[in-house]
Amino acid sequence: MLGNTAKNINILGQFCGKRDVAELTTEQLFKTYGITQADVMVLFGGSILCGGDVLAQAMKNHIAKKFVIVGGAGHTTETLRAKMYEEFPAIETVCLSEAEIFAKYLKHQYGLEPDFVECKSTNCGNNITYLLDLLKENGISFQSIILSQDATMQHRMEAVLRKYVSDDVEIINYAVYSAKVIAKNSALEYDKKIWGMWDINRYISLLMGEIPRLSDDEHGYGPKGKNFIAHVDIPIQVKNAFCELYHEYPELVREANPVYSSSN
Repeated sequence: MLGNTAKNINILGQFCGKRDVAELTTEQLFKTYGITQADVMVLFGGSILCGGDVLAQAMKNHIAKKFVIVGGAGHTTETLRAKMYEEFPAIETVCLSEAEIFAKYLKHQYGLEPDFVECKSTNCGNNITYLLDLLKENGISFQSIILSQDATMQHRMEAVLRKYVSDDVEIINYAVYSAKVIAKNSALEYDKKIWGMWDINRYISLLMGEIPRLSDDEHGYGPKGKNFIAHVDIPIQVKNAFCELYHEYPELVREANPVYSSSN
């Protein structure tokens, strides 16, 4: 039974946590897209701590021409503040936006600085619209863009951007981690350590909250619902995995917090 639960969590995790390349290298970009450098790479502040390392490595590898960190304050911000301060007490995080926290981490740990930070957005919708405004204001056009977000929200981030850009823009997904849950000693746990990773119940909650949001029906975020995102096809195995998990954990489906809503 627990093994099937782990299997269902991993089905949702793989669906939500899209990675279009095996790793962020010029070789992988060229092999998959025929380019050695994207126009823009964006790290979104909803990520767990390891997102900072993903961005740092990408910057060292010159994966993009411009690097941006996006994120004001949302439902994951307080966790990020607490965990970053716990790991690096020299980084004062009180009242800082997600983007500012990751920028300080880059500077502290790697001596790196992003080209731009966006500090006012509060949800996946205005993460994208404020990002696009920032790029436009600074004269940055793009035909290829790498999105790196927490794996639970990666697919939705892409779906938001697809609503606003033309089909000829290459959106390259690279979720900041790829997690696998296993059943061991009558409990669920991760098969490897991921820096800053959510506890299992929070991870399940975040994943389960995404499927209703990604659904293109009257209750979802797609064109037939709230029209926050482009249409997303949800495979039947993903729907079945969600339904089975819902029967086990109905209390874990994360509701949207109206505090962080916007008209975008």
